[in-house]
Amino acid sequence: MEQQKGILLESGTNELEVIAFGVGAGTFGINVMKVREIIQAPPVTPMPNSHPHIEGIIRLRDEVITVVNLSTVLGLGQSQNPSQDKMIISELNQIKVAFRVQNVSRIHRISWEQIEKPAELSQGLENATTGIVKMDDQMILLLDFEKIVVEINPEKGMNVEQVKALGKRTRSDKKIVVAEDSAMLRKLLHDTLAEAGYDQITFFEHGRGAWEYLQFLKDEDQDVLKEVQLVITDVEMPQMDGHHLTKQIKGDETLKNIPVVIFSSLITRDLYHKGKGVGADGQVSKPEIIKLIEMIDQLIL
Repeated sequence: MEQQKGILLESGTNELEVIAFGVGAGTFGINVMKVREIIQAPPVTPMPNSHPHIEGIIRLRDEVITVVNLSTVLGLGQSQNPSQDKMIISELNQIKVAFRVQNVSRIHRISWEQIEKPAELSQGLENATTGIVKMDDQMILLLDFEKIVVEINPEKGMNVEQVKALGKRTRSDKKIVVAEDSAMLRKLLHDTLAEAGYDQITFFEHGRGAWEYLQFLKDEDQDVLKEVQLVITDVEMPQMDGHHLTKQIKGDETLKNIPVVIFSSLITRDLYHKGKGVGADGQVSKPEIIKLIEMIDQLIL
């Protein structure tokens, strides 16, 4: 079936829609915004010497798309009836990928406040998921699809070497707040932005933490604009997503003049309007760190 867009017409509601699917005995989820369509699994052409998680390629209309087998990624049992499998055609980090799953059940509309980070004792679960949705009758694990793609193809990530190509840069005294739920990406952002001269950064693992920090500065009667010159936010985060955080900042008389840049794998052509709708000053698609640095330069120098 083709995944229809536009279900959530209003931006900044702190809600998302999750498509639940099965792999092995587990129930997992993917944000509707990442899904282009869902199809019955077609025959796959194997690719020699490819990454173990890559099953091969398929031709979908006029496009050749790489197939990633989630059973292999997650270390779960392979499908007993591959002809009944589904493929979720996803677009993230500016590429399309087909993820093989064993079944697709339904769409759940939930609040980001319902999503919890995996506990440290989840036996490595935190390395594969971005959050856990507790439903009445089940738990849905939200997979970290961006990390899956980067581990297969590191070139789709970002690194300090990219920034070094910009040449020597001066240190900046500008203070930046970053909301990013991935520990791996927080480390990468710390290293790459520091290399670019921006080393006065305060990190939060979700939008709520960043919002509470800004509110704390206000409550302490501090000049917030002297303490924070820019906010960078991901979109998908537990507790409060980036669109809602941006909407909150731009709706606050004291904070609205702080530039907000959305840095997300979800900055596709179809979804760019959502960031505009909540007042974002800029939007950059992961992993384009050079574009992010150029936008920071424009907004705060």
